Formats: sequence, structure tokens, C-alpha cells
Amino acid sequence: MSKKLLKSTAVVSLMTLLSRISGLVRDVVMANILGAGSLSDTFFVAFRIPNFLRRIFGEGAFSQAFIPVFSELTERNTEEARRFVNATTGVLAVATLLLSTLGIVFAPEIVVLFTPGFADEPLKVAHTVEALRIMFPYLFCISLVAMSAGILNTTNRFAVPAATPVILNLCMILALLVLVPLLQDATKALAIGVLIAGVVQLLFQLPSLRAAGYLPRPVLTLKNASTHRVFTLMLPAIFSVSVAQINTIINTILASFLAAGSISWLYYSERLMEFPVAVFGIALATVVLPSLSKEHKSGSAEGFATMLDWALRWVILIATPATFALYVLATPLLTTIFQYNQFTIESVQMSALSLQAYAVGVSGFIFVKVLAPGFFARQDTKTPMKIAIVSVLSNVVLSLSLVGTYKHTGLALAISLAAWVNASLLFSVLWWRGIYRPQSGWLGFILRVGLAVTVMVVAIQALNSAPEVWYARDLLTRFAHLVLLVGVGAVSYFATLFLTGVRPRQLLLAPTSTKP
Repeated sequence: MSKKLLKSTAVVSLMTLLSRISGLVRDVVMANILGAGSLSDTFFVAFRIPNFLRRIFGEGAFSQAFIPVFSELTERNTEEARRFVNATTGVLAVATLLLSTLGIVFAPEIVVLFTPGFADEPLKVAHTVEALRIMFPYLFCISLVAMSAGILNTTNRFAVPAATPVILNLCMILALLVLVPLLQDATKALAIGVLIAGVVQLLFQLPSLRAAGYLPRPVLTLKNASTHRVFTLMLPAIFSVSVAQINTIINTILASFLAAGSISWLYYSERLMEFPVAVFGIALATVVLPSLSKEHKSGSAEGFATMLDWALRWVILIATPATFALYVLATPLLTTIFQYNQFTIESVQMSALSLQAYAVGVSGFIFVKVLAPGFFARQDTKTPMKIAIVSVLSNVVLSLSLVGTYKHTGLALAISLAAWVNASLLFSVLWWRGIYRPQSGWLGFILRVGLAVTVMVVAIQALNSAPEVWYARDLLTRFAHLVLLVGVGAVSYFATLFLTGVRPRQLLLAPTSTKP
């Protein structure tokens, strides 16, 4: 089972890596054309609102409620599972279509609500409203895409859902290169690109759904008991799985009062922070949730705990070096990737500060991705919701405390610390309830990882250059030095692990869990 899980995680990670690389290309093109100022702030705000709702009705709360129920039905009765899919598709489609319509009608009020700092800039508000109205139907498409992903992941078809985000990135790149010159309005062009991407992403799922035997035939009914259970479980899950997005929205509101460019600096640094979170954290969580659901259904408490333990070890192994690498390589990364044309040295400096603050929370973000399924797999969505409330309140207090002195960097640090609050509470409750019990060998494992990370940081810093040197280099020189630093860091980290006795077989699942 461990090898199967690792293989599935590797597939999702590879597809997610391709998605993130295409997303990075998209952001590079965007940074060169838009820079980091009022124009980019306008688009990022408009895009963040439907994106926030997507996390609720898409791969966030809905998926966490949908997958355990669907997994249970597929093992019990295929025809019942198909009826469930048809009914759930109908309800989800109508709900998101209605929400999209309301979003279009009340776009001006929504923009002012989410960015009160824009209130004194009518032109900025007008551009944001126009882009938001174009993009809101994206919510309808991407929510159905997320449900399709839940079906395919549960039936062990991980590649297509993981590769789907590439379509969004490609459509946005084409919009930047083709529509911006035609329309002379970058915000509007990007919004059209997002909407087109939603339609194409939905169509991309259909062949795989047909092959899996679960191509939906939507039926609008509230009488399906399993569909009713999904939306009942979804209500508390909305808050718990969307905590990071809620925190981001809160910080966007506060950032709208700061200097022009603050929202963009946070966006670009957040994108780099999300790279390890998505490539590994989300990939691992995507694979673990269906497996944990099966372990819970089988009644194997030991297998459930062992699987969580296995996932947590992988989080420590990958997230810890990612945290320190992002911190020490903040300026090299931002300079190499973004500092061209409209993206200035000041933008690099400001984004680097927020990236270092975000790096503090990388491990916390990934821990949440793995720990939350420990509750969702048991169809317990209320406990994570209560913990999420504490996390959001922590972010509000920290943001208000730090923003005055540290500006946008304080907002990024607040989100990172709130992620650790969330992860710590999730872990503590799983421990107190006896759901999770650590396997042997944790102390030695953590000490070895800590030593390896120390060696990695020393090796990187020994070869690193001052920021001024990075600013002056050309693209090829920057890229070559960055590859050297990353390569030296990776080799020193894994070599130290090997020399201290860490072997791949030690990271396989213990044989206590026997479900395939």
C-alpha cells in the first residue's frame, strides 16, 4: 500500500509541478507586462474573490465533504453512487449558477467590501468591478471541475485532475500575449482568459469521467440522502478548509489601505510560497484523504493512525528544507524570475520581505493539508471548523498588531503564524482523542532532518551573493547561479540524511495497514 500511495503522490506531484511551472511562466509574463502597482492590484483583487469562492464550492469544503461519502458509496453500490453523482451535480450547478449571477449583479458592493481602501479611487474600483463581472461565471465551471476531480481521485485517476490547472495558466498567458494588445486593457483581457479557461477545464474532465463510468447526468433533487449529507457536512467545512483563503482576504482588505503595489508584492511572494505547498502538500493530501476514508470505513484505527504517521514524516522531510530554502533564497528567486521590464528592484525588495515572512508558515500550511483529512475522512467537519475560527481570529489579531509597523510583511507573517496555530490545534485534538499515535523513531528522525537542513543552509549561504550582485546580473547568469544554489542545497541535504542513516525503506508505510 505504501508504494501505491507513494506512486499516486508522485503522479499528483508531477502533474502539480507542471501546473506550477506553467503558473510561474504566467506570473513572469504578468509581472513583465503589469509590474507591481495599481494595475496589477486591480486584477489580483478581482481574481481573488471568485477564487476564494472556488475554494469553498470547489476543491475546498465541497471536496472534503464529497469524497468520503462518494468513497463509501462506490464500495457499497455502484448504481447508488451514480445516482448520488447525478443529484449532487444538479444541486451544485444550480447553487453556483445562482451565486455567480448574484456576484455579477452586486459586483460593485463586493469590490468595496473586499477592498475598502479603493473607495477613494473610482477608476480603480470601476476596472475591478468590470473584471469581476467577467470572471464570476468561472465559479460555476470550476466548481463542477472540482467535483469531477473528487470522482476521479476516488477512483484512483489522479493525473487528469492534477494537470487541469495547466489549462488556466495557458489561457491566461494567451490572454496576456494576444488579448492585451487587442483590447488595450490588461485587466479585462485577463478576466476573459480566466472565463475561457473555466469552460475548457470543465470539458477536459468529461472523457475521464466517462471512462470511470461516472459521467454526470444532472438531476435537480433534494431527496437524495447522500447528497443531503454532503451539503450538511460541507457547511462547517466551509470555514475550516478555507481558513487560508479567509486569512488572505482579510489581509487583502488591510493591504488595500497600504501603498500601491502592496497587494501585488503579497501576491508574487505568496505564489512562490505556494509552490512547495501545492507540489507536495496538496498532492499528499489528495492521495491521503480517500485512503484514510477507506481505513476509517474498515474500522482499522491502527491503520488510520499509521497512515497519518507516514504522511507526517513526509511533511517533515520535504517541508522543512523548503521552509529554510525559501527564506535564504528569497531575493535570488524573485530577482531571477521576475525582475525584468515593469518589475523593479523595489518590487523585488518588498516581495522578498513578504516571501521570507510567508516561508515561516510553509510547514504549517502543509501540516494543515495533511492533518485536516484526519477529521474529514471520519466525516467530522465540525472540529476543524472550530479550530479554523481560532486560526482566523489569531490572524486578525496578529495582522492588526503587525501591519502598522511592518506593513505588508506583517500581514504575510500573520498568515504564517495563524497557519501554525491551525496545525498545532489539529494535531493536538487528534492526539488527545487517540486518533493519532506516533510510531517509534520520531526523535532520531527529527534530529537527522534538523542536521541536514543546517548543513543545507550553510552550503547555500557559503555560495550566495549580496542582493546588489543579483540585481546587476543578466538573466543567464542569474539562472545559472540559482540552479547552482538549489543543486548544492539539495545534494547537501539528502547526502547528510543518507550519511546519518535515513533510508528510503524507513519512509514506507508500516505493514499494520492492509487495505489496498
